Amino acid sequence: MTTSPARVPAGNASDGGRPRVVIIGSGFGGLFAAKALAKAPIDITLIGKTSHHLFQPLLYQVATGILSEGEIAPATREVLRHQKNVATVLGEVVDIDVAARTVTSTILGRTTVYPYDELIVAAGAGQSYFGNDQFAEFAPGMKSIDDALELRGRIFGAFELAELATDQAEIDRLLTFVVVGAGPTGVEMAGQIAELARRTLKRDFRRINPGSARIVLLDGAPAVLPSFGEKLGDRARRQLNRIGVEVQLGAMVTNVDADGIDVKDTDGQVRRINAATKIWAAGVQASELGRMLGEQTGAEVDRAGRISVQPDLTLPGHPEIHVVGDMMALNKLPGVAQVAIQGGRYAAEQIKRRLAGKQPKGEFQYFDKGSMATISRFSAVAEIGKLKFEGFIAWVLWLVVHVMYIVGFKSRTTTIFHWLISFLGRGRSQRVATQQQVYGRLALEHLGPGWEASKTGGPKDPVPEDEDVTNRESA
Repeated sequence: MTTSPARVPAGNASDGGRPRVVIIGSGFGGLFAAKALAKAPIDITLIGKTSHHLFQPLLYQVATGILSEGEIAPATREVLRHQKNVATVLGEVVDIDVAARTVTSTILGRTTVYPYDELIVAAGAGQSYFGNDQFAEFAPGMKSIDDALELRGRIFGAFELAELATDQAEIDRLLTFVVVGAGPTGVEMAGQIAELARRTLKRDFRRINPGSARIVLLDGAPAVLPSFGEKLGDRARRQLNRIGVEVQLGAMVTNVDADGIDVKDTDGQVRRINAATKIWAAGVQASELGRMLGEQTGAEVDRAGRISVQPDLTLPGHPEIHVVGDMMALNKLPGVAQVAIQGGRYAAEQIKRRLAGKQPKGEFQYFDKGSMATISRFSAVAEIGKLKFEGFIAWVLWLVVHVMYIVGFKSRTTTIFHWLISFLGRGRSQRVATQQQVYGRLALEHLGPGWEASKTGGPKDPVPEDEDVTNRESA
């Protein structure tokens, strides 16, 4: 396969005429679809924006020093190394031509076009700031390894800077942490910052008391974990209060800057929370590929960028295009890992049936395996069908489920080891934080994508065969 600054079609890997399946995204939907097609007589190209498969539900544990990034983000190539019909490539998909059946991706100035016979779109979703993208500069989201490492640097760095500060108001600002969004990610993040401050760092500083840190959990909604129901939401709120998290509901964020955050309450009053560390865990926005597909196929796209799919997860008039995971809108299914996993497997089965000339499978049926969220050490809430659990039992269920879905034996082993250190003791083995982690994202955004490409040397135009590039004079 060749790449260049121009649009160069990528040839079929085997040139044997086998059907070509392109999978966009290496998350849960894309990875499980690829694995489900392991024995199919096809050639698969899996295009990922990153070289790893991310177990996103545990990102907050990377941000708070419990786990390393490698434990929740194994290399996609390693995961699929034994699957001979898959070619894993790095790139960001920038165009899908439905009529020509091609996918175009680019990476650091190199552009490649991949033809397909079947397409699985599982590009996922990013953070949504509800039209206030400027908030991202001071309130990172929680959608990538880069986000988690930046937050780790900001969180641990805040304690270090507080130790150096002499003004009490500055110490208070540095030791105030605001988490926006009271869904599972926000609840888990706020709970772990509280555990970090009151247990892990309790004896590590001489001038400040980490236990005095203020952790605020904000949400414009009137409830914590609204998707879990009133009973479990109230339980989570009480437990958060018990471990020192201030839960402020009905609070709309109106502005975020370097020194703090402005909040508007339900009575219309705007107040200020001075805080050095702000974390955005509210709202998601599906990949722009959804809008691109919608324009070409006529499928509806909602405000969050999710594209409406048919009951078999395909697009109108295009049975060869399958959309799964956070990008699809169907029957109000939630944007959780299980929807993506089951959707990816379903799409793979449909492809195998189509290529074998069999009747398609029935409509996609999602089996809800429940929802879970940890609050603190030995405390969680879980909803499995009609059953609701809380406290230690829910926490054990959470442990078991998350260990099951971590990819790879090595990752499971090291994850359990680090959980033992953190949950049974006070330590956290992943506390390394650097300035590069904290400021790298903003620096790259300031420099622009052209700078990134230039530092790789960039793709070179081919040299004509008859051109002498040695600069030697003729004898």
